[in-house]
Amino acid sequence: MKKIFKWILIALVAILFILTFRFLYLKSQPKEVVYELLDTKKADLQKTTVATGNVEPRDEILIKPQISGIVEKIYKEAGENVKKGDVIAQVKVIPELGQLNNAESRVRLAVINGKQAKKDFNRIKKLYKDQLISREEFEKGAIAYQQAKNEEQTAQDALDIIKSGITKNTAEYSNTMIRSTIDGLLLDVAVKEGNSVIMSNTFNDGTTIATVANMKDLIFKGKIDETEVGRIHENMQVKITIGALQDISFKAILEYISPKAVEQNGANQFEIKAAVEVPDSVMIRSGYSANAEIVLAKANQVLTVPESAIEFKGDSTFVYTLVSETPQQTFERKAVEIGLSDGIQIEVKKGLELGTKIRGAIINKK
Repeated sequence: MKKIFKWILIALVAILFILTFRFLYLKSQPKEVVYELLDTKKADLQKTTVATGNVEPRDEILIKPQISGIVEKIYKEAGENVKKGDVIAQVKVIPELGQLNNAESRVRLAVINGKQAKKDFNRIKKLYKDQLISREEFEKGAIAYQQAKNEEQTAQDALDIIKSGITKNTAEYSNTMIRSTIDGLLLDVAVKEGNSVIMSNTFNDGTTIATVANMKDLIFKGKIDETEVGRIHENMQVKITIGALQDISFKAILEYISPKAVEQNGANQFEIKAAVEVPDSVMIRSGYSANAEIVLAKANQVLTVPESAIEFKGDSTFVYTLVSETPQQTFERKAVEIGLSDGIQIEVKKGLELGTKIRGAIINKK
């Protein structure tokens, strides 16, 4: 009985050894690799670069007051279209006490002098009528009286300006009424009723009441990397896409490339500007984020293959062309000369013919 069990154990060990040997042998055999087959074809290629930036008006006009005071009334809101001369806000003058006192004193003195000048003129006029003085003396008296009246009016106007910013004679041209200086869209009203505002002077720029811009004259402002700035030039065609306006693109003309770089995130960037053509049917808001696509190079109807099929080795490039599909795929390595690439397809200048099948990615291993 023991001998039977012994022989059974030996047989099992032998079978296990044979199976292990067979498994290792099969595993060591090379597997057939099946590759995707790619076609060469004619296509148009273009290499582009994309600059990120914003679309904004070419000029934003800051409306500032010509006097200091308090905003008494606001007549317009942001988003309204305005014409040149339209009143945006009204400023109430808050007089400075020292200037007010001086102006009032000047008025009182002018009134006193005016009354005295009138008496003197009436006396001179009577003497001239009685032929007791010459015509020359009469004319001098008339001039003195007129000067006194003018001084009284001037003093009163100066007081009115200090108190309210206007006079009766110049109300039409009052600088308390803050007006738009151009036709355009009111982008922002930066003050509220009751806010203090100051006019610009040597020491400050003054308070901005509002911002107005012509939204029909828009530009794209963005930055481009130094590795690509040498390939662009003024008057190039640019395609603008705006994230907030889906499925719409706008034509633009590149009109400015900065001569000086600005470092950004460790890379040198150059500012560019392009004039954007906007249809009347589309409304673009100032500050929209946008991308500018610029074509750096193009090639029409050239022989192309997927760039992923190219093997790069030093300064040389190769592809693997199909020799046979049966009983298994076989390929031949061929040197090729490449040209323009758009990142997906690449031009093959020499080494391949149209319709040649080449090796792509691995599909399966048998």
